[in-house]
Amino acid sequence: MTITSTGRPAQTNSLADRSTTPESPASHLLAVMVALPAGHPSRPAARARAIEAWLPLAHHLARRYNGRGEPNEDLTQTAALGLINAIDRFDPSRGIEFVSFAVPTIVGEIKRHFRDRTWDVRVPRRLQERRMAIGEANNSLTQLLGRSPTVADIARHLDLTEEEILEGLEGARAYNAVSLSTPFGDGTTSRELGDTLGGDDNELALAELKVALTSAVAILDDRERRVIALRFHGNLTQQSIAEQIGVSQMHVSRLLTRALAKLRVQLTAIP
Repeated sequence: MTITSTGRPAQTNSLADRSTTPESPASHLLAVMVALPAGHPSRPAARARAIEAWLPLAHHLARRYNGRGEPNEDLTQTAALGLINAIDRFDPSRGIEFVSFAVPTIVGEIKRHFRDRTWDVRVPRRLQERRMAIGEANNSLTQLLGRSPTVADIARHLDLTEEEILEGLEGARAYNAVSLSTPFGDGTTSRELGDTLGGDDNELALAELKVALTSAVAILDDRERRVIALRFHGNLTQQSIAEQIGVSQMHVSRLLTRALAKLRVQLTAIP
């Protein structure tokens, strides 16, 4: 309790002030649980009562993070897990009040929830932590400098290189991904972002073969090259080719068979 200069108790809205004094029900229930040795048959029930009594603190801390893109129910559950962890690990012999131990434990659990579960694209944990540090440094330096900090300002503040800051900023782009179905353009056409992405170019797969084929065709004689060109480039029938070069259709068939055999051998020999 805080006493004002007039000698009257000061009013407070702090949840911690209302629930963590030695005489508060929550503190009493926690003390009862801690006093029971591990394995005592009454300890589980005492633990459950202590957790229930301290849940308002967890809910209060969870509400600080509402509106940041995560369902409020998930944040409340995460904060409750942090509270349970704090109660199970609390050791009064260290001389630390429970609230001083519980608050950072609960907040840390909530921050890990954001770090581990709200990234659309998975990035290394060091970049996730660096993103959070950069965000906190940006807020602090904006108030301190009276302007938006530069990359160099943030690097000096965090004792990192500018390249490391830029890496963290680049990694932060993975926090929220954009759907490929997002409308794209000035609205006059029904295009989506996915429409702007390149597709497979089938011609690339044939490029190397075309280069090799050019060299292979060079081993054919003039008549064989002409027959191949008329058949596969001109798309003529064997009968039409025969009429053009003045031979029989059977002879054209033999020329094609021989030319293709030469090409097959030549292309197979290419590593």
